[in-house]
Amino acid sequence: MTMLENVQLPSELVSILDAMPGPRILIDIDYRILAANYAYRTEYGEPAGLIGRTCHEVSHRFAEPCDRCGESCPRASAMKTGRASQVLHQHYTAQGLEYVNVELIPVRGSDGHIRYFVEAMMPLRERAGERPLSGMVGGSPSFKRMLELIHRVAGRNTSVLLLGESGTGKELAAQTVHNLSPRMAKPFVPVDCSGMTEGLFESELFGHEKGAFTGASQQKTGLVEAAAGGTLFLDELGDIPLSLQVKLLRLLETGSFRRVGGVDILRAEFRLVAATHRDLPAMVAAGTFRRDLYYRIAAFPIEIPPLRQRKEDLPLLIADILGRLSPDRAMSVSAAAMSILMAHDFDGNIRELRNLLEQASILADGDVIEPGHMPASLLTLGSTETEADDIAPLDVVERRYLRQALAKLGGDKAALSRRLDISRRTLDRKLQRLVGNDTRCLNK
Repeated sequence: MTMLENVQLPSELVSILDAMPGPRILIDIDYRILAANYAYRTEYGEPAGLIGRTCHEVSHRFAEPCDRCGESCPRASAMKTGRASQVLHQHYTAQGLEYVNVELIPVRGSDGHIRYFVEAMMPLRERAGERPLSGMVGGSPSFKRMLELIHRVAGRNTSVLLLGESGTGKELAAQTVHNLSPRMAKPFVPVDCSGMTEGLFESELFGHEKGAFTGASQQKTGLVEAAAGGTLFLDELGDIPLSLQVKLLRLLETGSFRRVGGVDILRAEFRLVAATHRDLPAMVAAGTFRRDLYYRIAAFPIEIPPLRQRKEDLPLLIADILGRLSPDRAMSVSAAAMSILMAHDFDGNIRELRNLLEQASILADGDVIEPGHMPASLLTLGSTETEADDIAPLDVVERRYLRQALAKLGGDKAALSRRLDISRRTLDRKLQRLVGNDTRCLNK
């Protein structure tokens, strides 16, 4: 146990802390780190310069506590309730900047008042001792909230429903749920549900016996069987026709299935993660999605934020994508090009960003992407939307405001007309005049 000198700590507290599994530190009510246990020293090395410093300075390089610097902090909740509280943070560790689940446990003194906190740190890694989560890049509040929900549910067997627009990274989120779960050593089996016919759906999902239909020359193992012990990921679940939804419901409720053309009942053992870009409650109300199936799969919904709601993550995403696209080139984006990208709405989300960067990196002779390497349509939009003059034409200002307001409301024109206190007809006329055929924000 490494401790702060000249501080008298209860001997039993010191012994308990050192015996606890996982990296843990002891903090006083003034955020000072008083001690670090054996597991902490094993994980991060001898904490030279750690003892006596504040937790927020060590973990975040903040001069002030987390909750004064835009980060959530478990201390306030732990002080108020007297119980353990946990949040997901980004910490500076020996492995670099990592996502770490932090649990803070209050410890009372002999007078009954909270005197110390035991802080447990659990890095989110795909496997013990490996590098941080691959592909999950961001630090915005909406992104960290999504990742915290993934972490909380990953260790359970609860069905997860990922909700988000096309291109937001729902399959990567599903893979992360799997990688953080006890099933990580078992298969992760993705199934694209869009455009499946009834015969194809049954054959792909459940498999078929030899001779079950014309062309079935041998037995085929279905994806449900292939996912045994692992995770079955049903992508674009909202695209499954009603006639097929009952077959999926039966599988989920009974945990059993038969191959097409087979008579033997087989047991299914998998963890379900589903995803869709559709509004399933609206589909339930319209009768195009089964209510019982919806409640069966929506036990734990997680919203995957669109890129326009996490623009502050763009520099991190760009660096990560360029590193994957051109591992042998130290590619970067100029300030002018970054300004254009920051002004773009990215209807296609991260998939669109990746395509833009791939095109630009091919066109760039050097290692810096400039505005000239981007599509002309993006440059035209960027020059319009990022007008540097303090005074712009009224139509430009009004168009910019309407598009930003629509994006903030998820494209809901009815909600926008109420907020602006104008009729829907008046709003539609303004949008037609100012936006015309550029309907990127007009989803409803």
